[in-house]
Amino acid sequence: MSIPAHKLLNAEREQHILELLRRSDALSVAALSASLEVSEATVRRDLQSLHERGLLVRVHGGATLHGVTQPEMLFSDKESKQGAEKQRIAAAALELIQPNDSIYLDGGSTVLQLARLLEAKPGRLTIVSNSLMAAYLLMESRHRLILCGGEFRPLSRTLVGPLSTPVLQSISVDKAFMGSIGLTLEDGLSTTDANEAFTKKQIISRSRQVILLADHSKFGRPSFVNSGALQDLDVVVSDAVPPEFRERFDELGIRLILAE
Repeated sequence: MSIPAHKLLNAEREQHILELLRRSDALSVAALSASLEVSEATVRRDLQSLHERGLLVRVHGGATLHGVTQPEMLFSDKESKQGAEKQRIAAAALELIQPNDSIYLDGGSTVLQLARLLEAKPGRLTIVSNSLMAAYLLMESRHRLILCGGEFRPLSRTLVGPLSTPVLQSISVDKAFMGSIGLTLEDGLSTTDANEAFTKKQIISRSRQVILLADHSKFGRPSFVNSGALQDLDVVVSDAVPPEFRERFDELGIRLILAE
């Protein structure tokens, strides 16, 4: 597979590298260099950066995704996975929003489905988000829209990291609708990027109610860096939840809503 001839930006190259590795057990630096039409030195720098962020594993002469805990997909790929389940989860989550609520929308693909439904909600919501995808959908909405700021993360199309602190630490919201790449009983919520995790924890601390939107594929699967504890959650909305998670949610007083 050859990449289009225009010069790729760093983020574009990284996305192509991850996509190529999803189709192969492993790829050499030489093969990636040929596919991307860049030097092997550039490929090695990209691989090292991705390795340090937990998105791939460096091996002799190349890289692989084997051994990576729950690698993150491209956003366009996320949207296409469990599409019907995500729509049902979003519809159930919509019922939790009251007119004139202040809410936060995380950068997850299920939360984006919720964003698509907000125009039909009566009243005027105050919506805070770090998702540029949600902002695009809501930019002409009657609802009030606030972006938290931060460093742009191309893979998730979000604004993340310490630069989001001044906004997030100066507000509080009624409800935060969160996504997660991983979710385990031992470690709670997790994601692939430390800056993304930082911003998630910031808004969790500023929300009166934290609502996790997670389809069945997220349960029992860890990712790279912790982004919140199970104890941080007030509500979980899902299409299906394993029995051991149901029991733990009940112990913690977490409300479970099944969008079956």
